[in-house]
Amino acid sequence: MGRFEFIKEYDSRLIIDSLDPLVREWFFSRFRNFSRTQLYGVLPVFHRKNILISAPTGGTKTLTAFLSILNYLVSIAKKKELDNRVYAVYCSPLKALSNDIYVNLVRPLEEINKLAKEKGIEMQEIKVNLRTGDTETKERVKMLKKVPHILVTTPESLAIMINSPKFSEKFSLLEFVIVDEIHSLAENKRGVHLSLTLERLQNLSKIEFTRIGLSATIAPLERVAHYLVGDRDCKIASVELEKRLNLSIATPVKDFLETNPIELDSNLYRLIDELIEQHKTTLIFTNTRAATERVVHNLKEKFPGKYENIDSESGETEPLIGAHHSSLSKEHRFSIEERLRNGKLKAVVCSTSLELGIDIGFIDLVILLGSPKGVARAMQRIGRAGHKLHAIAKGCFVVYDVDDLVECALILKNSIEKRIDEIHIPENCLDVLAQHIYGMAINKRWNVDEMFSLIRRSYCYRNLTREDFFNVVSYLAGEYELEKSHVYSKIWYDEERREIGKKGKLARVIYMTNIGTIPDESYVNVVENGKIVGKIDELFLEKLKKGDVFVLGGSRYQFMYTKGMNVYVKRSIKSPTIPSWFSEMLPLSFDTAVSIGKFRKYMDERMKDGKKDVLRFIKDYLYCDNKTAETIYNYFKDQKEFSIIPNENKILIEEYRAEKNYLLFHTLFGRRVNDALSRAVGYLVASARGRDVGIGITDNGFYISGGDLNQVEKAFKKLRKENIRKILDEAIEKTEILKRRFRHCAARGLMILRNYKGRIKSVGKQEMSSHFILAAVKKKTKNFPILKEARREVLEDLMDIKNAEKVLEWIESGKIKIVKKNTRVVSPFAINLILQGYADVIKIEDKIEFIRRVYAELRK
Repeated sequence: MGRFEFIKEYDSRLIIDSLDPLVREWFFSRFRNFSRTQLYGVLPVFHRKNILISAPTGGTKTLTAFLSILNYLVSIAKKKELDNRVYAVYCSPLKALSNDIYVNLVRPLEEINKLAKEKGIEMQEIKVNLRTGDTETKERVKMLKKVPHILVTTPESLAIMINSPKFSEKFSLLEFVIVDEIHSLAENKRGVHLSLTLERLQNLSKIEFTRIGLSATIAPLERVAHYLVGDRDCKIASVELEKRLNLSIATPVKDFLETNPIELDSNLYRLIDELIEQHKTTLIFTNTRAATERVVHNLKEKFPGKYENIDSESGETEPLIGAHHSSLSKEHRFSIEERLRNGKLKAVVCSTSLELGIDIGFIDLVILLGSPKGVARAMQRIGRAGHKLHAIAKGCFVVYDVDDLVECALILKNSIEKRIDEIHIPENCLDVLAQHIYGMAINKRWNVDEMFSLIRRSYCYRNLTREDFFNVVSYLAGEYELEKSHVYSKIWYDEERREIGKKGKLARVIYMTNIGTIPDESYVNVVENGKIVGKIDELFLEKLKKGDVFVLGGSRYQFMYTKGMNVYVKRSIKSPTIPSWFSEMLPLSFDTAVSIGKFRKYMDERMKDGKKDVLRFIKDYLYCDNKTAETIYNYFKDQKEFSIIPNENKILIEEYRAEKNYLLFHTLFGRRVNDALSRAVGYLVASARGRDVGIGITDNGFYISGGDLNQVEKAFKKLRKENIRKILDEAIEKTEILKRRFRHCAARGLMILRNYKGRIKSVGKQEMSSHFILAAVKKKTKNFPILKEARREVLEDLMDIKNAEKVLEWIESGKIKIVKKNTRVVSPFAINLILQGYADVIKIEDKIEFIRRVYAELRK
């Protein structure tokens, strides 16, 4: 493994000395001096050292990465030594971000050229070009003749280019690769795909290129650096900017209990309107697309005329507020970004689409409507405010319930103290591996050991076993005999000569038109008695299991089964078990959840002290005001008086009997861990009694309802670190979630071709193919590589089995004790857990009424 070294700032004089006189003059005509990020990052790139630069949003990371590269290219352009090849690749996850950088690169080069002309210095043209999925064919052809010296691209386009016979030659002496927004890439399969692309790119280049990773605030930096460089050395620049944080929490009402729903709603929008009014440009983050649309609509409705402007010349009305999320058209999103940059909007409301570093001009306030569910996400969102070097990043958490208040208060504390959640990087993804092995076999004949060795250089495959590797090779070579399911061999493998090569004349076309990792998603029809009653998205369908009840168009339906792109249901009078927006919800990060558990423990220990002392502790610990401290104090006081405060060392199990029996588990570890724990318990109970049980999950815990509650408790105590993976493997075997994820993995692993000879296969047809392939595969072996990957994806990426095992280990070691309490009324901490199942049926006024009723019962 390489060495990772945290570096300090370099002396600015050393950087000045490293710059070509022309670049030096240009730089200081634009900037007074180097930014803090540049003091860290420019020289290592100049000396060809791999580097990961982590700095908050707006920290000039991009120019830091490019300055030494531009400097190098200018110096050789002056000597007329620029060749017709790619010197540097800049790879970004967003096409829009690529456009942004293109503008930021071309402008400096134009200014440097102008300066050179003024001084009578002749130099070759330094070419920059953009290559994404939107680049037209004629532009791509042009690039072969006039090769860009700096190539701006996306991970998918880069993967296509290294497999293009003519263009791949242009990488033979590649010297620099910049990976921007590495924190957003590394945590999903696009990042896994890119890590293998980089190793294959290195294999094409005769020289070891310098890797530069640019990241927003993320942890642990050593893991991200390891992802960037594999087993090479890497310097790490963790840059703290002068940019100060100004964070606050606002609640629309003084007391959540002593208010009515109409008052809560009108106060919430009045508060948002006041915050917008006090600032020039405000960016509002919600956590779902539906909430984004709702906020824009309500602000326009409640304040008529305030969020529109009449153009004095044309007389046309221009909105001063806009929505931005991934379901909107590209044209609409670009228009919003452009108007934001030009200062024509007072406010923009978005879900997660503006978290990455697209330049959107000056924002002086970021409102976080509801918890962002993790410190890294909060800091990325708040970092959009004052997107300039020394500006203050001003963020306001607006909360509308007490659990949210506690969560946001801890996220605010951890943001100030720089306690960042750990990133999860997927490993050993066998579907992505299959795609790359096919691509490699198309490029040339490989010795199988050389291929295995190259793959293992990628961080994501450093632990890949020979068994898994050869199972993927066997699948691609057609050894599983799946021709009846229209899965044909794509490569040949000669065991004696230990060589691998491609099969078929169409291999390259098939590969190029099916490359990538982002699955095709769509909506599925909900069918009752042969009639379509509506549609739900696939992500929501994934969460359903047989017997679940959900709400659609105001009616309740019980899920029975799926066939192709149809979901078959029957009417139900039962309470819903899953809210309709569940698929869009962000899960609370494990590290943030654990920090809330720690705060709960401190509160549990201090509640015996006087109120004054406890309030002082809350204010000091959470950096909050009197109003917030008072609300949190009352919440904990009610829980302590009525029940037990669950915390980092104590899991509370509440037995609650209402219209059905509930066992409520206060496991505050985030929804991904609770998904794993609840499914395992539910499966064990259902297996023992031969029928399913009801399950509800939140970030703060889960419940099992119906049947013998003693069995449920016994099942939970049977869970061990050693057996949970095996139990969950069995639990997900017949679920929708595994079926859907298998389809995604089968498309990535090229079992299902989304595009064949120019014909696009619809999601419905992909689903039908997947159904037959899955049945055929299960007859062959339980450990077919693509099925094995679908299981891994569900357990490790969707759920969080690693941290679920950690929790079970803590229980086994005695670090966490389990305590049980029977209650006639649910405790305050359990109210939201019980309510989540009713979220679609119960109106907001009924929800508040329900909470009031619970508290009235408690106080009796």
